[in-house]
Order: sequence, then C-alpha cells, then structure tokens
Amino acid sequence: MRATCFGEISGQLSPRLFTSQNGWYGLRRRKHQFHAGIRMIGSRSGQEESHYRRTVIIYVCAAGIFMLGMSYAGVPLYRMFCQATGLGGTVQRGHETSKVSEMHKTKDRVIRVRFNADVASSMMWNFKPQQTEVKVFPGETALAFYTAKNPTDKPIIGISTYNVVPFEAGQYFNKIQCFCFEEQRLNPHEQVDMPVFFYIDPEYAEDPKLQNVDTIILSYTFFEAKEGLTLPLPGYMAQ
Repeated sequence: MRATCFGEISGQLSPRLFTSQNGWYGLRRRKHQFHAGIRMIGSRSGQEESHYRRTVIIYVCAAGIFMLGMSYAGVPLYRMFCQATGLGGTVQRGHETSKVSEMHKTKDRVIRVRFNADVASSMMWNFKPQQTEVKVFPGETALAFYTAKNPTDKPIIGISTYNVVPFEAGQYFNKIQCFCFEEQRLNPHEQVDMPVFFYIDPEYAEDPKLQNVDTIILSYTFFEAKEGLTLPLPGYMAQ
C-alpha cells in the first residue's frame, strides 16, 4: 500500500517536477534569447546611427562647398547683371558709341554729378577726385579724373568698385571709359590720373521717379587686389 502510494505519489510528482524544470530552463532560454535580441537591436541601431551621422556630415559638407562656390561666383554674376540693367546703382557699360553721336541734350534739365573717393582699410593708396563736381545735361558727355598714388616703398595692385546714388539713377548713368574692375599696379611712390568718360541718358529727364533729383553721386572705392578677394555688393544689397 505504501509502495503503491509512493508510486502514485512519485508518479504524480515526477511529471510536475519535470514540467517545473522545463519551465525554468525554458525561461532561462527565453531570457537569453531576449538579451541576444536586445544586443542585436542595439548593434543594428548603432550601425544605423553611424550611417545617419555620416550622411548628415556629407550633406553639410556638400552644402558648405556649394555656398562657398556661390559666394565667389555670386559677386561677378551679380556685377554683370547690374552692369547690364543698372540695378543697385551700378553704372551700365557696353553701350554703342553710335548712341552717343545720335543722342540730343535735354537743355531744360541740368544734373550735378558729384564725385567721391574711398579706399579700404587695408589699402595704402592715396585716392581722390580731381574735381568736386561737374554739371551736365542729360544726353551730354563729360570727362572727369581721379588721382591715385602709392606712397609706400613697395608696388601695390589695386582694384576698384563703384556706385551711383540714388540707385534709380544708375540705369541712366553710362560710362564710356572707366578704370573700375580692372587691376591697377602702382610702383613705389608712383602717381597716376584715372579718367572717367560718361554721359547721362536723355531718358533720365522723363523718369517720374527722378523728377526732383538733380544731384547724382558717383563713388569709387579702391581695394588691394589679393587672391580670393570678393568685391562688396551695393549698399542696399548688404542689408
């Protein structure tokens, strides 16, 4: 009877004990698989994050190179556009000489053109206009001079930019001969006279925006020509 009972008891306990052990080992196996999955996910996440960072760095570098290239190309392109349209107070150029011979003076309108000269802070030249102002009729040519001198003991190469104020007058201010945007080399203590041959288009007198504007300021600024130099944009574009 006891044997039977023990057998029954052992028969009843053995499956339970076996099942309990399988559950314990199964739990440990699942726990091990869970941690392995976490490590795999962490490794994959690390790889994805590293790939994402490299992609971001590549895009940032590409954008930086593009912006740097545009900063060098932007000024010449903008200058060409302004010289063709007169936008931003930039004097137009490239006009046919036939227009000069065919245009007529507007004698009922006198325009006073004043001259200004500046140099950049690093430029060692002395630069000034020879005349303060000239009076011209729209449709009349005029000649003015600037003087530049290199007072140092070394040669210096300079390059100039210019503007017309008010900006609306730039499209009517046309230069036939000028020294702007061209490198000028001055040897030690050398001095030169630089001519500006220009005219104001007769249509200036017909523009209602300039009806009460009888004074124009032509301003030149000289910079020392160095590698990588970018000339500044007109005043209102820098704002």
